[in-house]
Amino acid sequence: QVQLVESGGGLVQPGGSLRLSCAASGSIFSITAMGWYRQAPGLQRELVASITSGGSTNYVDSVKGRFTISRDNAKNTVHLQMNTLKPEDTAVYYCAAHMRTRGWAYWGQGTQVTVSS
Repeated sequence: QVQLVESGGGLVQPGGSLRLSCAASGSIFSITAMGWYRQAPGLQRELVASITSGGSTNYVDSVKGRFTISRDNAKNTVHLQMNTLKPEDTAVYYCAAHMRTRGWAYWGQGTQVTVSS
């Protein structure tokens, strides 16, 4: 079992920045990657950014150059720095853990990000 606890999120104006954090606990030795998904009303959940245990990162095209995913292995924490936010970034953001044999199997509770003037 893996527990994921998110923090950050909130309301920000277009062009602003937010930082999301996700602390993992439990069977973290089986985690092969961490990621951030988001889901806007009426849309499917999409993988925004991911980072492997080796540090390789991947981003959806719409956030490249604006979002940065990073990890603090000592604290078992993953961060998502979001800059130059746009209204279309508004969504509930979920932290997720990718397990060796189960794929994206664990999820945080979700945190709302709203970009609006």
